[in-house]
Amino acid sequence: MKPLRWIHFTLIALIIAGCTSSGNGGPSIFASPTSDLPTPKVGLTPAPDAGAAVTAFFDALKTDDYEVMYSMLAKSSRDVLTLEDFSKRWNDALNTMSASSFDVSVLSSSISPFNAEVHYSITYRTVLAGDIQRDILMRLVNEDNNWKILWDDDLILPELAGGNQLAMEYNTPARGDIYDREGQPIATQSKAFAFGIQTDIIDYDMIGALTTELGRLCGFDPLDIQDQIDAAGPGWYLPMCEGTREEAQRLLSIKPGGLVVSEYDSRYYFRGGLAPQAVGYTLAISPEQLNEYRRKGYSGSERIGQTGIEEWAEDYLAGQHGGTLRVVSPTGQIISTLGQSSPQAADSVYLTLDSNMQYWAQAAVEFFRGAIVVMEVDTGRIIAMASGPDFDPNYFESNNPNNLALTDLLNDPRTPLLNRAAQGQLPLGSVFKVITFSAALESGLYLKDTTYDCQYDFTELNDQVRHDWTWQHCQDRLAAGDFCNTSDSTPSGLLTLQEGLMRSCNPYFWHIGNDLYTNWDRGNDIANMARSFGLGSPTGIEQIPEASGQIIDPETQIDAVNQAIGQGTVLVTPLQVVRFMAAIANGGTLYRPQIVEKVQPVDGSPVVSFKPEAQATLPLRSDNLESLRESLLMVTENRRGTARFNLLGLQFKVAGKTGTAESGSGKPHGWFAGYTMNEENTGLPDIAIVAVGENIGEGSEYAVPMFRAMVETYYYGSPQKVYYDFGQIGYPPYTPTPPSNGVVP
Repeated sequence: MKPLRWIHFTLIALIIAGCTSSGNGGPSIFASPTSDLPTPKVGLTPAPDAGAAVTAFFDALKTDDYEVMYSMLAKSSRDVLTLEDFSKRWNDALNTMSASSFDVSVLSSSISPFNAEVHYSITYRTVLAGDIQRDILMRLVNEDNNWKILWDDDLILPELAGGNQLAMEYNTPARGDIYDREGQPIATQSKAFAFGIQTDIIDYDMIGALTTELGRLCGFDPLDIQDQIDAAGPGWYLPMCEGTREEAQRLLSIKPGGLVVSEYDSRYYFRGGLAPQAVGYTLAISPEQLNEYRRKGYSGSERIGQTGIEEWAEDYLAGQHGGTLRVVSPTGQIISTLGQSSPQAADSVYLTLDSNMQYWAQAAVEFFRGAIVVMEVDTGRIIAMASGPDFDPNYFESNNPNNLALTDLLNDPRTPLLNRAAQGQLPLGSVFKVITFSAALESGLYLKDTTYDCQYDFTELNDQVRHDWTWQHCQDRLAAGDFCNTSDSTPSGLLTLQEGLMRSCNPYFWHIGNDLYTNWDRGNDIANMARSFGLGSPTGIEQIPEASGQIIDPETQIDAVNQAIGQGTVLVTPLQVVRFMAAIANGGTLYRPQIVEKVQPVDGSPVVSFKPEAQATLPLRSDNLESLRESLLMVTENRRGTARFNLLGLQFKVAGKTGTAESGSGKPHGWFAGYTMNEENTGLPDIAIVAVGENIGEGSEYAVPMFRAMVETYYYGSPQKVYYDFGQIGYPPYTPTPPSNGVVP
């Protein structure tokens, strides 16, 4: 027995001799890995640095990688705690604290071959409770030569020991409002009424009042409402629209039989949604967004901006949330308060939009897929941005009984949620001839008086015979079952370059495209000019999403001639086009389009204010720019100009360019892009306007009326004219009865 006892004493002595002081200078039973004493040979491999394990643990927390963190727990901890519970404890704590970030530093460590203790400092940067700093002791064990953490809830915060929990009492300000440039409300928090029709309780003696007054409030055609009633039959609820008490005062006083009125409290969008694709809408915070917003100080029950201005301005419109962070016992008793903050009122956002212009722009494209954009030429302010068809953003409010129409909206094949003004990408057609005209003049190979005989056909390439629009005008219309104005169906004849733009002569511009391409150093002139006009890249509007469009250097003569008339691979957005039209009008400056006038707090000066921002200059000599402006005026005023007919009688001076772009299927896209020239006479800033209808027909017959409606609204307050092809603004287009000979003179 004595030899064994001596061996035991010897081992104990060796172990004691190998011990060093702890990281804080006091005695410890843990051996330091940096000790100069020899490591006892007891069959153990020295473990790695425990401080590094702690750092790795919190590095995983920074990316919410709870699975990695859980794998670093000791087996004894994992035996009593599931990954799901572990993840929930950390996630709930960070969310409740509103911890936007945290910092961790290791202060000291004490290590032996079997165990370790690590002191660390953690500071939670919280949105609602300020910084919360704690020094914490973590215990670890050596498992297979790796440090594993012995879990306890106090590793999050010491206050959570014994099953205590965190609780946040939230104080959330009301969401900020959105206004137009004059302070007219576009979106606000309000009590609203949802209006609908219950078809089995209609008083047919009052059905005229029912359809007329709902049509007046909702902006619907009463005949369309009647058609819905007839198609539905008895026993159906037909959602109509929403309104405030003030807006619906007349309808509420009449209250015809069949009308269903439901009051609810929500984010309310006036007039069924002004510029809904640009303004956007709010939704409840989704499960995927919950962690992000809880850590921003949201309770999770709020509605947040999901698209458009509502999303861009979320930080302004949400205000600063307030809250009080407490520690509560397992039975819910308050133990302590860790921090608190007071809420701050939300800011309001004022847009550059004019509500009346916006209303009529939406009315003009209501029954089409298309867009209208109106921009001040000298500032970049967007005063109307309409995308058709539009939608009612009030449908996204779950408290709204008309919310049942949301499914149809989301499944609408016309994609009404798409902002065609900024995200719709289409071939530009003959409006692109403005670019080709400019490239021709700047090349030095053409003058404004250079002539070309514009006949029906273009035969410079041997792949096919290309026909001018004057030949195709009747062919295409008759094939589509429409009527043909024969006066537009004769060749244009000998034209100067300016007259070629006025008449939109396809052969002339095909010739220019081919001529520049086959000139060895001019092949990319048109593409380069297009890019200099801002095509093929975002405008930089920033506050709303936008598409880039597409401008590609031609690789063949066929590519070049197609590009010269805005076809082939050319894709543009209406926003890009209105921007370069404004630049032509103002003397050559490309401004950044902007849709936010200011962000205004409850008190004090605006925190964001509109400032015109010049981005680039059109690469045109002054004489060439003037030649282009003269040509665009000829389009609207010369008796042979392609836009003159539907602008007859307009009392204001305008210039612009028509475009009819082949779509690849169905009718062509109709374009008109132009600007006013009346600032000196009216005192109002001149505006650039772009109108496009997808698969609608010729630009002169459909887009020009939309353009004119915007000019008349700008100066008179509303559209003034009814058109032969287009019909009345705000109503479905109609097809007139054809004359007996089938030709419209």
